[in-house]
Amino acid sequence: MDEILATMAAVAADPLGYARQWKQETQGRVIGLFPMHFPGELAHAAGALPVILQEDDEPVTVGQAQVFNFYCGYNRSIIDQALRGEFEVLDAILFGDHCVQLLGTADVIRASLPKMPILFNQLCSILDADWAKAETTRTFSQLWKELEALIGQPIAPAQVQASIRLFNRNRALIRELYNLRRAGQIALTGRQMQDIVKSSMVMDRAQHTALLEKLVPGLERRGPPADAVRVFLSGHLCHAPKLPVLDLVEECGGVVVDDDLYHGFRFVFWDVAETGDPVEALADWYLLRSTKVPCPTRAVKSLDWEDYLLRNVRASGAQGLIVLMAKFCEPHMYFYPEIKDAFDRNGIPHLLVETEHEEMPMEALKTRVETFIEIAKRRMAA
Repeated sequence: MDEILATMAAVAADPLGYARQWKQETQGRVIGLFPMHFPGELAHAAGALPVILQEDDEPVTVGQAQVFNFYCGYNRSIIDQALRGEFEVLDAILFGDHCVQLLGTADVIRASLPKMPILFNQLCSILDADWAKAETTRTFSQLWKELEALIGQPIAPAQVQASIRLFNRNRALIRELYNLRRAGQIALTGRQMQDIVKSSMVMDRAQHTALLEKLVPGLERRGPPADAVRVFLSGHLCHAPKLPVLDLVEECGGVVVDDDLYHGFRFVFWDVAETGDPVEALADWYLLRSTKVPCPTRAVKSLDWEDYLLRNVRASGAQGLIVLMAKFCEPHMYFYPEIKDAFDRNGIPHLLVETEHEEMPMEALKTRVETFIEIAKRRMAA
């Protein structure tokens, strides 16, 4: 099992390196996808490797002049990678539109990589509007046609359904790990769980699924320390939290039992229907997923993120909430006051940690996390 986890960690640490190796071995196309809402199944059905583009650990250098300093670390890192030539492995990039900063990033990359095919699709943001299903179906149908034009041949519905089944199986196996972790039956660290999810965003899905088929039944059934404070992690919508931040929670006496991170449960919680028209199935997947895990970049009139968090913190047995907010993430910033107010009213300990692409003051953060853990322990005792 250690070897499987090490393989996933290596891919998570160098996603574009994996893409280069895959392309060299298969001579296939690599399509970069932006988070968080477009399905990789269509790119996979086109015979390509869909890779969700990741923030890297390099400081922003050559891209600094092309981007505002108040853009989040993810967007600044992506622009920097593009200008450093890291995206030469890509045959196309699929952009979404879920924040204003990402629109600016798309413009910079269009100007900087004029030969790169850019597939830009605008998804509706009001998910329960009367016109949302028809508009989403139209958007995915257009994406289907654009991918056919890119590869120069038709994509059969049966190919898309086969990709849907494979992706569903991959998500189901990761959800099984989540269920075991919530139940206290396995002791996967926050770092290990992120590596598992992040590598699934990058690797050939069949290869990743084969690794999961061995990992899930083979993991030792051993729970975390009995005296650890159970923590729910929330936030970080587009990019992965820094691994030292995840490590710090455990070093201070906490154990992560659940999350709604994009590089976590948010990525795997909802499947696509495997029968019927695949375009409609993908449209339903997009429209229905925020009814289970709300997203601050989408709107559903009857749902609030704070209500979801309160409900799931209690369901997971977590004794506190840590919110990881990427600096300058506007959608998250808009929602946080409601989250804070709801948890204050209900007497549940919570901690806001603002993260940045560059170095973070880890010693100061350690003091804050230790204080949070101590408060949670005292409330448990009371």
